[in-house]
Amino acid sequence: MYFAYNQPNECCFLYKKLIIMDKTSNISTLTTIGIDRQTGNLIDKLCKRYSLKKGEIVRLAFVYIDKACINPSEAPESVKSELAKINKRQDDIIRFIRHYEEEQLNPMIRTANSITVRFDSIGKTLETLILSQLESSQAKQTAVLQKVSEQFGKHADVINQQGKQLSALYQIHQRDYKKLLQLIQLYSELSACGVMDSKRKENLKAEISNLINT
Repeated sequence: MYFAYNQPNECCFLYKKLIIMDKTSNISTLTTIGIDRQTGNLIDKLCKRYSLKKGEIVRLAFVYIDKACINPSEAPESVKSELAKINKRQDDIIRFIRHYEEEQLNPMIRTANSITVRFDSIGKTLETLILSQLESSQAKQTAVLQKVSEQFGKHADVINQQGKQLSALYQIHQRDYKKLLQLIQLYSELSACGVMDSKRKENLKAEISNLINT
């Protein structure tokens, strides 16, 4: 497909022939459309700007119009007006966002912050209460342990005293037991003395008497 210009006269119209190639039969079908010189210059300008052939730029332009659903008969008045519409839409969106922030988001943030502060206060109060209860319980436990320790101390003193008494009694018992053995031995020797051992008898009696009196 390509374009061919025919200019039969010097009028202001330029006729463009659209040649459609039939690939199967190699027969060319010529279709002529008429455009003014200004449109032709615009096509040449666009082809030069984008490095495209005239057939390519016309085809791409029609494809773009089709895909973008643009009605060529309702072309925008100007780029400025279109930008103004876009800016207005952006301003509307910004106003909507700000309104949403003021009416919805900011109150939710304030409520969440208030709840956080309240929970923090409750947590600190519970922490203080628990610590005070633990301190009170610890003080009570300390007092109980101190009383128990005092009672054990008193019992320990009594046990120590009784132990000392038992030790003293044991020592007395040991001494008396030793003395008893000595007396038994002395009485045994005294009974074994004969008639002629009068002096030995007297000595034994004296030792027995001294042992009993000590």
